[in-house]
Amino acid sequence: MSERGVGFRMSGLLAAVGACLLAVPALAGSGQPSPMQLGFQEAVTPVAADIQWLHDYVNYIIFAITSFVLALMLYVMWRFSEKRNPTPSRTTHNTVLEVAWTVIPVLVLVAIAIPSFKLLYYQYSFPAPDLTIKAIGHAWNWTHEYPDQGISVDSVMLQERNAEGKNEIEEAIKAGMPANQVPRNLAVDNEILVPVGKVVHVLVTSTDVIHAWTIPSFGSKVDAVPGRITATWFKAEKEGIYFGQCSELCGKDHAFMPIALRVVKERVFNDWVAAVKARDKKRVREIILAAARELAGSARTADSRPLR
Repeated sequence: MSERGVGFRMSGLLAAVGACLLAVPALAGSGQPSPMQLGFQEAVTPVAADIQWLHDYVNYIIFAITSFVLALMLYVMWRFSEKRNPTPSRTTHNTVLEVAWTVIPVLVLVAIAIPSFKLLYYQYSFPAPDLTIKAIGHAWNWTHEYPDQGISVDSVMLQERNAEGKNEIEEAIKAGMPANQVPRNLAVDNEILVPVGKVVHVLVTSTDVIHAWTIPSFGSKVDAVPGRITATWFKAEKEGIYFGQCSELCGKDHAFMPIALRVVKERVFNDWVAAVKARDKKRVREIILAAARELAGSARTADSRPLR
């Protein structure tokens, strides 16, 4: 290859590296994935916050151990090379060292186990509920029942091209819904609402195959198993629209059964329940649209990206 060709290739490689360095990943927002996301979605429940803390805590330990082992390997390669150490030592035992490399890993595991078990206990120590929802997975959509309120909501993903050839996402935007609150493959025709700052128990089951009810910002993920009731709980401490998806392979449309849960003021939630119970679809849309516009008018959207 000519020198000119090599030069062009090197220039292209350097340009690609430079582009990667400049394209710094964005911090993750809450409610939905962010462009070039790095890290978890923002935690809006105590459980999610504890999960993320434990993740970071364990990573610090991993980084420390990795750095120590790498430094030790480099030192050994340098200090005990043939040039610097022509006559190898014949030492076979060192009691202090052997005790250290047994005890220290045990202490590391204990340091990880204690917060892990505390978090696990916290996740399954259900506080008294302010609201109970029953999530039922179908192939391939969700039904959410509110037993105490006597209502049920079926949610189906908005299509970019439905049976009539219409783009349901664009129609929702034209109707007044902020564009960043109807993301592709996550927005649904009927959102569910819960009041902010309230403990919500979610009973999860399925009518056909195994699904999984998951909302990353809540730290909630539980299997929906036919013939069984599993459960999770959350306490959302921030208003917004939070999206999740089925996270258990369940068939051809597994990727297209999202969950859209909007956290609102208790007054708004009560108005929504009354409208759903009255089967007043127009009023339901008005309540959700008003909540969406209020969220869009705040400093940042649900996923923490500034409005444009």
